Amino acid sequence: MELSSLVRKLGHELAEIRERSLKTLLFKLDHNLISYADLVHEKVLFLNLLEWFNFPVVPMKEEILNFVNILIKHPPAAQKMIGIGAVEFFSQLRPNVDPNLQAIIDGIVDGLFFLPSGLPSSSLSVCYQTRSQPSVDQPVLPQEELFTGYFCQDRSHLPQLEIPPKRTVVKCLKFSTFPWLTLTSTDRHVLSSNESSLRSNNQSLIWSTCELLQNVIMQDFPAEIFLQRPKIVQSLLSLLNLAFGGDGRHRLALQAVSCLQQLCIFLRSRLNFHRDPSFSSTEQGTASQNSSISYCQEARGRPRSRNPSPGSSSPRPSVIGRTVQRPRGDGQDWDAASSSGNSTQANANSRISLHSPLDVGHIDLPDAENEDTLELQMKQLSLPQFCVSILENAIPLLRTGSRRVTMEVLELLVEDMFLIGDAISVNVWEDDSLFALELKDKLLLVLGLLGETILYHKTNVSAEQPEVMLVHHRMAFISISLFTVRLLQILLPVEKASKVLQKSLLNALFLLSLDVSFSLEYPSIHESIAAYLEQMSTENYSIYKQASEAAYSIECTCSFMVEVHKKGDKNLSELVELADEALCSLPYHQHLPLLQECIHICSNIWKSAEANSLLQAEGQKVLLRLLSHPLLNIKAEAYHCCLEVVKDCLGIHNIAKPVSSICHGVHFLLHPKVLYEICTFGLQEDKNEVNSTAKAILMHLLKGRLVMAVLTWNKFIEALCPVIPVLQGYADTKDTLGNCILTLSETTSDKGEGILPRTTRLRAALRLLFSKKQLVRSIALKHLTFHLLNEEGANLKRPHLHGSVLSSILNLFIIERAIELKLDDKTESIFKAETVEKLYDILTSDAVDLVLRKSAAEQLAIILEDTKMHGIMKKLGAIEKILVYLNECIHVDGKLMESMVLPCVTLLRKLVYADPVVRLSLAQQSSLLLLLFRVSLIFQNDRAVLTETTVLLCLLLFDEVARTETWADGITGNDTGLPAFSLPVAVVRRYHLPVRITAHHVVSPNTVVVPLSSECLTMKPVSDMLKMAWNLSWYNGIENLLQLINYEKKAETFLDSLKLSSEDILILKITHTNYGLQDCLNSIIQAVSHRDVRAALTRLSFYILNDTLTLKCSSGSCGTTLKSFVWQKTINRFLQVLPASVEDEKLLVDVLRFLNKLLRDQRSSLESDHLKWILKSLLKNKSKSLLGLLVRPESQVRDEIDELQTAVRQQLDKELIRLFNTLLFCSMSVTDREALELAGSFRTELALKLLQCLRLTDAPHFYGLPSLERTLQGMVHVTALPDWSTYSAAAESVIICKKYLTGLLEVISSFYVEWGGNAMSFMGKGVTKSTVLCLLHLSHEMMAQAKDTDWISLWSLPYDNSEEQAASQLGLAWLVPLWVDRDPEVRFTALGIGSALSSLETGCIALAESCQNISGGLWGTVINILLDQSECSMVRREAAFILQNLLVIPVPTEDVKDCLWQGPCVHDEESGLSQTGKPALKALLHHCQFYEHVNQMVKHCYLGCYMFDLNSSKEGNLIIEKGGITDFDDSLNLWKAPSSQSQSSHSQSTSETMIRSASPSLGSVTELRAIVPRNSTSFIPETVVDRLMAQGQSDTTTTESPSPHDSPMSATLSKQCAVVTPALLSAVCSLLHNLLVVTPKDTAIAFQQAHLLTALSSLVSANLVERCILELKAPLGHPCHIEHVKAQVLLLLQYLSSVSRLLKSCLLVDSQLVIQDELLKPLLGNTFTILAISSKDGLDTELTSVLHEARVDFFNLLATLLWKTGQISFPSVTAALANRCTAIIDTICDCINLSTTYPALYTASLQFLSVLLNEEGRRQLQDKQSICQNPTIGFLLDHVEGCQASVTQLTALIIQVCERKSSKDVLKEVATNALLSLLAVSKNAQKCALEGG
Repeated sequence: MELSSLVRKLGHELAEIRERSLKTLLFKLDHNLISYADLVHEKVLFLNLLEWFNFPVVPMKEEILNFVNILIKHPPAAQKMIGIGAVEFFSQLRPNVDPNLQAIIDGIVDGLFFLPSGLPSSSLSVCYQTRSQPSVDQPVLPQEELFTGYFCQDRSHLPQLEIPPKRTVVKCLKFSTFPWLTLTSTDRHVLSSNESSLRSNNQSLIWSTCELLQNVIMQDFPAEIFLQRPKIVQSLLSLLNLAFGGDGRHRLALQAVSCLQQLCIFLRSRLNFHRDPSFSSTEQGTASQNSSISYCQEARGRPRSRNPSPGSSSPRPSVIGRTVQRPRGDGQDWDAASSSGNSTQANANSRISLHSPLDVGHIDLPDAENEDTLELQMKQLSLPQFCVSILENAIPLLRTGSRRVTMEVLELLVEDMFLIGDAISVNVWEDDSLFALELKDKLLLVLGLLGETILYHKTNVSAEQPEVMLVHHRMAFISISLFTVRLLQILLPVEKASKVLQKSLLNALFLLSLDVSFSLEYPSIHESIAAYLEQMSTENYSIYKQASEAAYSIECTCSFMVEVHKKGDKNLSELVELADEALCSLPYHQHLPLLQECIHICSNIWKSAEANSLLQAEGQKVLLRLLSHPLLNIKAEAYHCCLEVVKDCLGIHNIAKPVSSICHGVHFLLHPKVLYEICTFGLQEDKNEVNSTAKAILMHLLKGRLVMAVLTWNKFIEALCPVIPVLQGYADTKDTLGNCILTLSETTSDKGEGILPRTTRLRAALRLLFSKKQLVRSIALKHLTFHLLNEEGANLKRPHLHGSVLSSILNLFIIERAIELKLDDKTESIFKAETVEKLYDILTSDAVDLVLRKSAAEQLAIILEDTKMHGIMKKLGAIEKILVYLNECIHVDGKLMESMVLPCVTLLRKLVYADPVVRLSLAQQSSLLLLLFRVSLIFQNDRAVLTETTVLLCLLLFDEVARTETWADGITGNDTGLPAFSLPVAVVRRYHLPVRITAHHVVSPNTVVVPLSSECLTMKPVSDMLKMAWNLSWYNGIENLLQLINYEKKAETFLDSLKLSSEDILILKITHTNYGLQDCLNSIIQAVSHRDVRAALTRLSFYILNDTLTLKCSSGSCGTTLKSFVWQKTINRFLQVLPASVEDEKLLVDVLRFLNKLLRDQRSSLESDHLKWILKSLLKNKSKSLLGLLVRPESQVRDEIDELQTAVRQQLDKELIRLFNTLLFCSMSVTDREALELAGSFRTELALKLLQCLRLTDAPHFYGLPSLERTLQGMVHVTALPDWSTYSAAAESVIICKKYLTGLLEVISSFYVEWGGNAMSFMGKGVTKSTVLCLLHLSHEMMAQAKDTDWISLWSLPYDNSEEQAASQLGLAWLVPLWVDRDPEVRFTALGIGSALSSLETGCIALAESCQNISGGLWGTVINILLDQSECSMVRREAAFILQNLLVIPVPTEDVKDCLWQGPCVHDEESGLSQTGKPALKALLHHCQFYEHVNQMVKHCYLGCYMFDLNSSKEGNLIIEKGGITDFDDSLNLWKAPSSQSQSSHSQSTSETMIRSASPSLGSVTELRAIVPRNSTSFIPETVVDRLMAQGQSDTTTTESPSPHDSPMSATLSKQCAVVTPALLSAVCSLLHNLLVVTPKDTAIAFQQAHLLTALSSLVSANLVERCILELKAPLGHPCHIEHVKAQVLLLLQYLSSVSRLLKSCLLVDSQLVIQDELLKPLLGNTFTILAISSKDGLDTELTSVLHEARVDFFNLLATLLWKTGQISFPSVTAALANRCTAIIDTICDCINLSTTYPALYTASLQFLSVLLNEEGRRQLQDKQSICQNPTIGFLLDHVEGCQASVTQLTALIIQVCERKSSKDVLKEVATNALLSLLAVSKNAQKCALEGG
């Protein structure tokens, strides 16, 4: 029972209850409280699970789908699911969910297919319906107030819950499939015919089919068709395998590559189209968006008319000119003659039911129903699948060995890569769905293939290969590597790189990381490679890092050598730094002069006494590293160099020279650290080369006293003292050095003089007693005797030094069993301080018996095992007391004290061992040393005392070498624990020590770690890297190296491993772009055959492609580099000399293809000089220039019998058109007079040539379709530019335009009218699109050039061969079917033509006449289009402009029969009456609920740039458009560019945009809508509500209407709305303005009832505009992102201007409309915020211009507001102004400065200022007595800080204008009025005026 209840609640109306029920159910299943078997029997469950997706709010989509997926694994459940139609349901649901959910649905459908589904159709108990939507990231959810669903149930009674829809996280996909498009049987036949041709065995047929696909089919069919019906794509992919075949079959593979590349470009364009809010509509299927299918009866809100059935079988004549057996749904049926008997009314009368031209009952989709759409959709390719298939099939072609194949395949892969960035998410590596796993496997396979390909090209560069193949392999290696890294950057974030462990890819990245020339040429790519390598392989990355360090060290080596040999003063600090860095690479290059220079620099640094100590330390560090180098030959050389310096400075040859200056050269050696290094490690080196040199150095120093200055000798002795313990280890009587060392401790005179200071000598003599050599100990005894005999009070001390005592001294300190020193340093002590103090008191008390004192000493010795007690003892003075006792003992009377010696010595030893400070101070006391020596003599037979004493002496005598921190940098004393007493190994080995201690310095602390092991160096990539690094550094860069005449001779001094081979040099030449480009240009100039030029051009193309991949399209690109070379000379002959043969033509195709690639990348930065040079070349000799090639003589055309020649000429024509289109784009940026004249002449000349190309005949099958497509694309570009027809000397502009019009109308007649108007077929759509766009451009050119002639009549078409209609004309009726075409771009463009024609009264009349046979007439047709909620904004916008223009002609107030212009005409079927003029207009607007529709538009306005975010705002999205392929879309951008509207009530929409915004017309379609900025949501106001916007769920879609009020529209608007954009609302505002002028009273009432003005004025927040402008002033994002922000700002400003103009008109009609608080206050805040925006810095010309226009409208609105409602609105204006007073005054100052360039802005700003100040003056007169609470204008001007300076500036500017202008100048009058008003109100202004005189 409980289970049934839960299941029922899954279908509850409240989302919360449904969600809670599902969670409960899943919880019970997870915890085994119920089983899936229990659920199988719940019949309602399955219906509710499907029903789940039909509610307005759909939470937990992923959970419900996973639940279904598990449930259907039970056969009974699957059977029930099939029974209710789940397969069809999920198939229809799939396109409308997130890509990650689509994978789950695929699993469900697959699971259902496992069972027989042969259930009768009658068992389907539920009816399904669906919408076609693009499958994008955002879930498709119902819109507020708009109910829809898959189940046909009326949910209108459901309450609207304010529950935000739950969002699902997109995982592996960004975009999956396009909206499904149905095809007619004709289209299907065309596609299947081409597909079968591609599978033919006839090479010629395959070739021509590929040509047809590129030139015609792909121009006509939307690109997604080829994914939805993928057989052609699959055939093309299979053709790629022919690349490896002979017999010319590789050319077929190249054709397939070209087709696929073009398809990628078109798919990207289509993707951008679907993301564009302006073209977003809810109907994407078969029907035209304005057909009766989309505009259904419910939307119209009244029953159908009583006309005869549109399905009647009686044939009726069509306006199109054909007799047809059925109505087409194209608006061309004679429905006006209704059955009511009013056939005489078949003129412009419109039935009030408004079915025109859309209502034909049911549209006929020819043969579409014969397809199994569901099956087809299941077989379609998703965008990710298509992209990956191209990778899989194309990458193997990169190994063909053909340069051209490699080049073209790479270009295809680059286009595919950009698509991948839009289709596949970086989360593919974590997604565990089946689709993602398959995708991941394929991607891994692809990356592996790329890795293998890179390795293939790398390993094939060898001496055995011919040079041409070496060049090919290297070029391919570079480009493929760049592509691979870019693909990785798009697909694989660095932090996830560890998930991709393809061995071949890893090896390839490792090789790339070590490729020096590649790294230098492409540093950013190299950084990425290193980052990936670090994540993928620690081992390889470690080798790379070590090799990089070695390479850097090599660079430092070469820099050091260069700097050292420079003349003049040297920067020693920099040299030492370089030398230090250079040491790492010494083992590799072993450039020994480096050592010599380093040592000489060290010598020079230490010479001067004033030298920088820090610099000396750094120099010494370098010296020590050389002396301790691990490589023997380097170490030996270092010692040898030092010896040479010593010899030079201390040699006998210096005797005659002044001593001091020369001997200072050895100061660098006279430092304890250096001497320690030599003594400790140099002398004990096994190899003779080192130790003999070290001995020689020491001998020279020790014997050099006579040749040294006193300073130098003293310095030497000072440095030597700390090292003596080590040096004495080498004391020996048998060799020279040993004897020299022995003399150090000798006292040479009775006065006690010697080489060393007395104490040092004593320590040295005592130390020698520890020597292992007895002879040395005996000499030590002799040296010691002097000190014993000359000791102070020696006669009072024991023992007496007689023979028997001294005889035992030799072995006194030779203790056989060494003891281990150890103290306890644990954290906690067990002894107390009081105990120690008491014992010490006993020890030191003379009153206590000696035995007790001894006992106390012994206990203290035990306590001192604990080092924590040492501090207490030292504080008590224990050391001094112990020394007193020991002195007493050695006194002649001290025998009594002998018992105290052992514990006292033990105490002292422990204190000395634990404290280095104490040890240091005691070690320097000679009396203490002699005291201990005497103690040891006295107790030489007492082993315990002798051992303790010997150990204590050892500690004191070897103290200086026990301190490791003294000898090495970076080692500090151990502060935390007990410092261990440790001695160098050299000391431990050479002395007989009484203690066992740890030894240190087994190797020198100065030894450098060699960065690369020998194993690494044997790796060829590493050795190659270091070899290249050495040569590049030695010759200071690639340029210098490549300029060497005789490299082999100059590199003789290098090791063999450092010499470059000829292959290495060739690699450098190819990799270095500058050299490579120059080489290519030289090859072309010197070429003697077509083949040579073609090879050079292919290489040049590689370089351009590399630029594309590294995103160097503008700065630093090869285009920039080429322009600095002789490229003009290179290309000149191809521009000047026409081809004379087919081979010439083939070569010219390649030249033009290269030039197009170059100019495409450079078109935004092409210098004027280069452009002028090209244009001059084209115009110089027109008949023999490339322009002349467009039009060949008839004889040539007839001669084209050879297929090859025909194909070549078609390709030549294609490249020529692309070149001319690119030049047209480049020519728009020129400014100088000569360039402008050349550009104009070129446009007109090209236009005339293209007109000649438009060879027309009577029927379409005589057209050369490819040629026609190309010609029309050229025409689209040339006509997009203003004044294109005016630069011909031979023909007048009007004549050219008429010829164009005739030709284009013939094309449209043949391709559209003759084919049946709004045919559903896509065939011919490419021609239609281009022709219509040309006509749109032409309409504006004619408007500008044919002002005095009646040119509208020229646009009429005659009827076609019809006897009864021979005398009449079709007129403009040919336009109407275009308005309801299947393609929204055609609809938009055709309506644009209507908008342009209707800007003239004759045009309006002609249009109305042409529509008189259409149901509803012109007015009804256009209103229906405007109010069609499923239609896209761009189309509706143009419809609004047509209506706006229709209202310009005065509409009769009454029904006047004889009037030429009657305005709208409506017919009431019931009464049989008709109305015209204003009554008809009123009835029309009322019936169609016009104002409610407008209110809905405002509610559904979308402020974002894109419909859905692909998160693809990466650098790679820059390069999309390829040489004019997206020509139609290019020019469409022109119309999307916002423009301001003029003050006239005529629509200037298309014409003004045409002229003002021509600049973007030739841009790629992506320039306004290609890339979604990551932070696009930041440009949407915060107060947003999630709402479905046609193409998917956006995070930020529309702003809420501020006044939600119930309207009768809620039932009428029961279908999903398309996106409404600010651009559409701008047009609507202009339309509302005209309505207000025509019917002021009715319109004002409608505004009030619909709360329209409040909604319109509060839609766009000024803060949004401000934020966008701030970002433009300080751009941080990608350039494309900034362009999109700019476009958005322009649209928003245009909208705000339109609203301002509308509000101004409202004020003039009825001020009460505007002065309501809820409208006025936000409006004023917004207005002043935007007026305060500074236009001075950071804004380009276009944006500044639009901002100025907006200011004019704002100032006019404010002035009108104050004029009309001064007393009411003035306080609100003052309050809003107070917040931004200073900024507004500054803005007015800016406007005054524009008095000459923009007088309208100047006037508007000063008029506002005048009326504002007049109102303030009036207020001051009225309110003198009262105190105003709010700040007044007077207060703001005079007392607000910051305002005062602005007011002063303002006053001065106005005075200047008044003085400058003549008295009759209108501008002076405005300024005078403003000045008078200002002086009347502001004291600051008065003061300024007085000061100015």
